[in-house]
Amino acid sequence: MHHQTLTLNPHTLIPNNGLRYSHPFSIQNPNSRISQFRINGYNCRRSYVIRSNYVPVNCKSYGIEVPVSEKRAISSINLSSEKEIDVTTLGNLCVDVVLNVPELPPSSFDERKHYMEQLSKSPPDKKYWEAGGNCNMAIAAARLGLRCNVIGHIGDEIYGKFLLEVLHDEGINVIGMREEEDDIINKMSSEYETLLCWVLVDPLQRHGFCSRADFSKEPAFSWMRTLSDEVKSNIKKSKVLFCNGYGFDELPAGLISRALEYAVEVGTSIFFDPGPKGKSLAVGSPEEQDALVKLLRLSDVLLLTSDEAESMTGLRNPIAAGKELLNEGVRTKWVIIKMGSKGSVLITRSGISCAPSFQVNVIDTVGCGDSFVAAIAYGYIHDMPLVHTLTIANAVGAATATGCGAGRNVANLQKVTELIKESNLNEDETFWKIEVDENSNRGDVTILSKIEVNGNGNGFFNRVNLQKVVSEVLHRLELPLADGILSS
Repeated sequence: MHHQTLTLNPHTLIPNNGLRYSHPFSIQNPNSRISQFRINGYNCRRSYVIRSNYVPVNCKSYGIEVPVSEKRAISSINLSSEKEIDVTTLGNLCVDVVLNVPELPPSSFDERKHYMEQLSKSPPDKKYWEAGGNCNMAIAAARLGLRCNVIGHIGDEIYGKFLLEVLHDEGINVIGMREEEDDIINKMSSEYETLLCWVLVDPLQRHGFCSRADFSKEPAFSWMRTLSDEVKSNIKKSKVLFCNGYGFDELPAGLISRALEYAVEVGTSIFFDPGPKGKSLAVGSPEEQDALVKLLRLSDVLLLTSDEAESMTGLRNPIAAGKELLNEGVRTKWVIIKMGSKGSVLITRSGISCAPSFQVNVIDTVGCGDSFVAAIAYGYIHDMPLVHTLTIANAVGAATATGCGAGRNVANLQKVTELIKESNLNEDETFWKIEVDENSNRGDVTILSKIEVNGNGNGFFNRVNLQKVVSEVLHRLELPLADGILSS
């Protein structure tokens, strides 16, 4: 998605405000030793195997068998006027506390836990706090002009008040998840507090991550058991419900499954990005495996990096992996593979759309994936051409990479439009030919290109001219700015 041209020096990556740089595959618990796994298929008429100690899972036991003939009917998009909310995120609401430390936390479980407890005794300066988790996606979506809500738990202490203030300032509504009968007890317990993620950066710019979710077999808010009427109403009114793998750190897997099932029932489109957590979920508890299977099969849109797609399917070629996930889905319309500095590809049942990335000077990749998802939701909701959707998503992700950190630091609309106007595309036609060859009928492949060729260019790609796309994308994005609906 991004072309990195800066030298990685400590002063560039970690400024004094402590904002972090992290590899997109960083796992919150550095002690985890998670082997790769492979899902050979999700068709409910046969069992499949998750290849990590060969854990067998039978989909029939999950009650999600759907005849193939019904796939098309189930997958119809419901974006009717009654759905007044554009995007709602599920879980993964946290505050990142980003600190420079002389050395990273120790490796042993007990020592790490003690280390985190010492950190937690006194709150660091507020300048080191930032909204994290799904707040990144919601903020990026709101800055594109989408109406956004977040569902999750935020405590009543100083961190929770900070998070509520940030979201309120971005025009994002918070729908709280709680158990009414446990309200008094939980408010007195640490289990009711806002989840913190301590992001620790040593002098060599290496990162360590600590949160209380790392030190328990149960999710941080394991006391949650039901979906309230308010939560259900919000899901029903939403066009898109977004879930990611880190939501399992906070919410019980069974609760996530029930939210997913309800979204299907009320015609809300589901977006799922498993992230690096997908590996551990695939070999997790039966409830986690159940929820993962449902999310992979019942989501309308799946978003993965090329490495994650290979882990899920065992297929090295990202387009082949995407096709596998698409074919095994019940409701799946789009599978989107994020391919780093090369760009992104969107796979449907009728074709493949490719968009090279925009070249930028990368300062920090934190929040880029979340910003990318927000823009995909924007294109999906507005029924934009697929290449246009990828173009916006690449631009929003790349614009975020030019700043430091996520949360309130994700790209705003003005920065996105400026980057699109520059049209500095990282074209690598040889790369795309290799990825596409033998995985599609060439006439079904559309690619964003600087080359002004109409129709099927050179018999390989169906080219879409960059300047034409830029003109059409900018027209849509700049309308809210011109009308004063959104600030720059």
